[in-house]
Amino acid sequence: MPTPSMEDYIEQIYMLIEDKGYARVSDIAEALSVHPSSVTKMVQKLDKDEYLVYEKYRGLILTPKGKKIGKRLVYRHELLEQLLRIIGVKEENIYEDVEGIEHHLSWDAIDRVGDLVQFFEEDDNRIEVLRDIQRKNEEEQ
Repeated sequence: MPTPSMEDYIEQIYMLIEDKGYARVSDIAEALSVHPSSVTKMVQKLDKDEYLVYEKYRGLILTPKGKKIGKRLVYRHELLEQLLRIIGVKEENIYEDVEGIEHHLSWDAIDRVGDLVQFFEEDDNRIEVLRDIQRKNEEEQ
């Protein structure tokens, strides 16, 4: 099982490959705001743990195991963003809030979050009822 730090790297590598077709050490470093040497060290560890294949000066590719986890990590992040939007968290807070909680939830909890998001998205009236409750609470404060 990858550590939270490993998850951040796998997620970022997966997104870069999806967006650009490749992920370079410099791109990963920029996206995660870390030094390239830190990326190289982590990429070597991820290679050792068979999440990706890394060849110095040639780049990296995710293994099937790495792709599967990367896809799931992106799903988790997007799902938590959806939930926070539904419950009315301010847009400027959502990314940081998700970053703060995503590694602390079990996959069982993520599955339940998915059920809850689906419940709200199946019927727009449910979201409106939630918004009405939020407005009422704000007025009372």
